[in-house]
Amino acid sequence: MSTTSARQPVPGTTIFDGEQARKGYALNKMCYSFNDAANRKAFVADEDGYCAKYGLNALQREAIRHRNVLELIEAGGNAYYLAKFAGIFGLDMQDIGAQQTGLTKEQFKAKLLAARG
Repeated sequence: MSTTSARQPVPGTTIFDGEQARKGYALNKMCYSFNDAANRKAFVADEDGYCAKYGLNALQREAIRHRNVLELIEAGGNAYYLAKFAGIFGLDMQDIGAQQTGLTKEQFKAKLLAARG
């Protein structure tokens, strides 16, 4: 009997697994650095230099430039680390959720409230 189970993909969803973790290591490490205010300031002052310091690849760099959460996730980003990146621009998890679902933030908030029943 196999101890592994086949996971069924959810259409439009990138599963954050070991492969994605390896793929996004540099991106997530950079985003984790944003826990420190000095690092957030350094990123804003020299975005290209800061990304180069962490070794982001072209796909990750493009996703950073676009400020697009779905691209960042596809590039190996983990939502928890990406929240640190989004915070630099005054965005919160509801902004990220709205981007992921294609809704405005207000529509996303209403959807969350409606789901509470």
